[in-house]
Amino acid sequence: MKMSDIDIAKTCVKKEITEVAKKIGLLEDNIDCYGKYKAKIKFNDIMNGEKGKLILVTAVNPTPYGEGKTTVSIGLVDAFNHLGKNAIGVLREPSLGPVFGLKGGATGGGYSQVVPMEDINLHFTGDLHAITSCNNLISAAIDNHIYQGNTLGIDPDKIFFKRCLDVNDRALRRISYEVSDGVVEHSGFNITAASEVMSVFCLSKDYAELREKLGNIMIAFDTAGNPIYVRDLNLDGALVTLLKDAFNPNLVQTLENNPVIIHGGPFANIAHGCNSIVATNLGLKLSDYVITEAGFGADLGAEKFMDIKCRMADLKPDCVVLTVTTRALKHNGGASKDSINDDNITYLQLGLPNLQVHIENLKKYTSHVIVALNKFATDAPNEIELIKKFVESNNVSFALCETYIKGGVGAVALADKIVEICDKENDFKLLYDVNSSIEEKIEKICYEIYHAGKITYSTMALDKIEMIKRLREDDLPICIAKTQYSISDDPKKLGYPKDYEVTVRDVELHTGAGFITVLLGSILTMPGLPKKPNYEIIDLSEDNEIVGLF
Repeated sequence: MKMSDIDIAKTCVKKEITEVAKKIGLLEDNIDCYGKYKAKIKFNDIMNGEKGKLILVTAVNPTPYGEGKTTVSIGLVDAFNHLGKNAIGVLREPSLGPVFGLKGGATGGGYSQVVPMEDINLHFTGDLHAITSCNNLISAAIDNHIYQGNTLGIDPDKIFFKRCLDVNDRALRRISYEVSDGVVEHSGFNITAASEVMSVFCLSKDYAELREKLGNIMIAFDTAGNPIYVRDLNLDGALVTLLKDAFNPNLVQTLENNPVIIHGGPFANIAHGCNSIVATNLGLKLSDYVITEAGFGADLGAEKFMDIKCRMADLKPDCVVLTVTTRALKHNGGASKDSINDDNITYLQLGLPNLQVHIENLKKYTSHVIVALNKFATDAPNEIELIKKFVESNNVSFALCETYIKGGVGAVALADKIVEICDKENDFKLLYDVNSSIEEKIEKICYEIYHAGKITYSTMALDKIEMIKRLREDDLPICIAKTQYSISDDPKKLGYPKDYEVTVRDVELHTGAGFITVLLGSILTMPGLPKKPNYEIIDLSEDNEIVGLF
């Protein structure tokens, strides 16, 4: 009988987190333990030293079957350690929305997981709750200011800061409520992973910058049309205090007892999709190789990792691993759910263009790209050979990855090739000049990464762009929110769509996070629950053990 991910995780003989910390040179004074197997790292003490190599793991467009990007990332941590290399994984924290919704948890799978997986996928060390509380204190302070006399002259019809919650709840997308007698506010909720506070949390390098960025969040306009910021409410001190402990990165371990830092969790389809800068920088100081990932496909997570996170943090990935599965390619080639595991070269060939577009896109940033085929038991030798030849015909390295079944040993060949690539001179570059106009930056992403042929702007979007220009905030990077299932803004356009039309529906200015969010198509910032949500299978057994998590 096949063991579930949670069953495999329970067989792991975990080391106490103090022992895991010692592997990367951390003393007990450098960490705060949260029980026996989790700890917060006091990063302020450990930011000196040489920088290691940075390896980004990304993927083709996600499908309902899962591509195993996190599984590959975790397996690589173990593989590097098998090779005698000092390596750390640096990953994002799961959101309760997908855990109880459709996607499930974010701790890997099979024999390539981080533990304790139940804790990490649920409340962990409370970081997301702290971010949610911080966000909602801002909303409460806005309403209280209006109620107490509104000396700032906040226009209740021009408040654009939203509350948030770390669950999928479509009923909260639009709400109306009375702030004071006769004053009604129309607003809504984001999911916590899509909130600006989450992005600020992940894009701040230290406590001083965290305070500054929180204060810089623009929340509303006054009745004269002037912007109002969080700092105008004298709130930034309370907010950074709320995030004091959460801002320290979390240390856990793989099934093979190797160190993984998990910190921050913005979604990549509606936010910037990367773990915190603090965690990444910490990993680079503590190890020779840091394996990190960016959410969803390379058109979303990888683009934002490079054009937003690397730009802000002065980072340069030494290697980019593009994860692919035969199932993902067959799905993009039109295979049905019932035939996705069948040996079918025709569907595989039809789906190869989706792999091609991501290879082409990543080469615009760096030549240090390797394709990792996340191998499943149902993959046929002829299918593997076809993908290998296709990848190599695009002048890119190829390696099999079998970490799901074999753990770290299953990624040793991949790790070996990554070491070779990392030793070459880094040729990383960004896609666009941040000082270009907003429209030029949008065009650069839509035409070069999404391969669109035309961009249509709604009247609301054009008005917002003009507003941003008037405020002289147009020199910020672009964070595009769109479907993750296609390189386009239409989830039904699979494979490699070209010369189609994208619609810029709305634009949001995030002065705290330091980017401009551009919403394409029908993307929403508060997801809903599916018809068969995961919460129906999650439970406590008679002996008080959690079951159903994956």
